[in-house]
Amino acid sequence: MVLATKCGMRVGEGPNDESASRWHIMREVERSLARLGTDYIDLYQIHQFDPHTPLEETLRALDDLVRQGKVRYVGCSNYAAWQLCKALWMSDRHGLVRFDAVQPEYSPADRRIERELVPLCLDQGVGILAYFPLAGGLLTGKYRAGSPPPQGSRAVTQPRFAARLTERNLGLAHAMERVAAEVDATVAQVTLAWVMHRPGITSALVGATRVAQQAENLRAVELRLPTEVMDRITELSRDFVCP
Repeated sequence: MVLATKCGMRVGEGPNDESASRWHIMREVERSLARLGTDYIDLYQIHQFDPHTPLEETLRALDDLVRQGKVRYVGCSNYAAWQLCKALWMSDRHGLVRFDAVQPEYSPADRRIERELVPLCLDQGVGILAYFPLAGGLLTGKYRAGSPPPQGSRAVTQPRFAARLTERNLGLAHAMERVAAEVDATVAQVTLAWVMHRPGITSALVGATRVAQQAENLRAVELRLPTEVMDRITELSRDFVCP
């Protein structure tokens, strides 16, 4: 088991309840250790780039946590390529711990990271943990053109996800279903297999509301898509490299 968690997003109403400052990082890591019931975290990540805190302050705080043994490796999330590059340069310049992983959104329906972030990570040896590999549920087969979203789905409970149900996105989902049927797998399994075998991807982070969903998703680990199927999905989703 690998324990990974983040800090940086707002956790309260106070002025120090959101940031990548040393004060916030040091307080939140202690809270996470207590909640997790452990004395170390395998991967501790900064949830988003903080333009109001000097990057060196963030990196020095993370470096101290690694030296103290409370954190083994550090990462970031939602960083643009230039932000990650700047952080890596600063770590190298000052002898500080480096970001070992970055966590961006990535799926056949959102391939924007392929333009700059993926080449940077391949060059610098930074792992990519893809979140929303199923595009927030879009690539699970639950959403259909002309039909309302299922009760309890993200598009209902979190209205901002309803904006993803465009004709373009649903068209991709339908095309992915046809590909999945040809290899006798579910669209979620095929999507995850494609994501996990893309260049630079270390892991695909998947949520589940039911045990059956998790069991279905886990079968994607053993699914080996033929090269022609991988290439077909890549071609089907080529327009999604750019927003």
